[in-house]
Amino acid sequence: MRAVVDRVESRIPKVDESVLQAARSAEKSADEHARFLARIEALHVLEMHPPVDPAPVPGHLTIAAFNCERLKYPDIARRLLNQAGASIALLSEVDGGMARSGNRHTVETLAAPNQEGYVFGVEFVELDLGDENETRIHAGETNRGSFHGNAIVSAHALADPKLVRLEESGRWFAGRNGWQHRIGGRIAIVARLEGAAVPLWVVSVHLESQSDPDDRAMQMRRLLEALDDLAPDAAMVIGGDFNTKALPRDAAGLAAVLDDPERFEPLFAHVRRAGFEWASCNRSAATQRAGPLDEPNPPYGKLDWLLVRGVTASNPRVIPALDENSLPISDHEIVCVDVSIENRSR
Repeated sequence: MRAVVDRVESRIPKVDESVLQAARSAEKSADEHARFLARIEALHVLEMHPPVDPAPVPGHLTIAAFNCERLKYPDIARRLLNQAGASIALLSEVDGGMARSGNRHTVETLAAPNQEGYVFGVEFVELDLGDENETRIHAGETNRGSFHGNAIVSAHALADPKLVRLEESGRWFAGRNGWQHRIGGRIAIVARLEGAAVPLWVVSVHLESQSDPDDRAMQMRRLLEALDDLAPDAAMVIGGDFNTKALPRDAAGLAAVLDDPERFEPLFAHVRRAGFEWASCNRSAATQRAGPLDEPNPPYGKLDWLLVRGVTASNPRVIPALDENSLPISDHEIVCVDVSIENRSR
């Protein structure tokens, strides 16, 4: 695995079309994937912009995590986050220059109305238009950036941004069912909240969807080891799509999902040993939903989580990812929690 990425630029470097063409025609092997992963500069850089007028960090603040399914609707996502009172958003599945999301820099579009800052890192460089439905809907269009990744959007100043690459398997290089060919792997974006009463770090993470519990546990372990190297025992909030598909989805199992999740998903054993807890900052409720294309089908599971260490969490909630006409903007709901960081240290 590569070292943690800490190089910051004002823009992710564009990938030359000749490189994308070469990757499309290359043998879809692990060695070829590794070669392109090392070659593409965009996968080894963070993009960061500060808030126009950074808000002071209060003793109590609200943090949201949202797998925004390409962030095709940044204006609606912005309204929902405003309504939740979230001054920090931990985002996954954020597009940058993809035809399926209007070829916008979606996180920049979301941050602009409130003049917030953001950190953005590339999880995948996309070699085509997306999945089967997206390829059909956007046939004949062209991606201007071909980026897909994670972001932290904040009204408060952020410092020390890092990208932690959790896996480099290349499992998406050959695509899925003939579609969605990609270079890259799952990541986490990490940053420190500048001006907090105690050092507080926030982390946006996305674990692999085409995986199993042991692989997800390995990815979480890699993240926690990187965080321990970066800021051992520091106060932190981790949020994102953990893809915890092995958890029960029946009514009784979902109601008890916070009690012993490591029984089904061993990643929570790593989380517990690292000093994080989840009971105070999550609801026993599904966070999947039918998205804009009416997928996936029920029963829905709890895939999205918040974890805390060194802060007090309260009022966890699940916010429906719906527009003003009750139409979905993602196949995930928003998860949100209030945290108190006053007079706490580790």
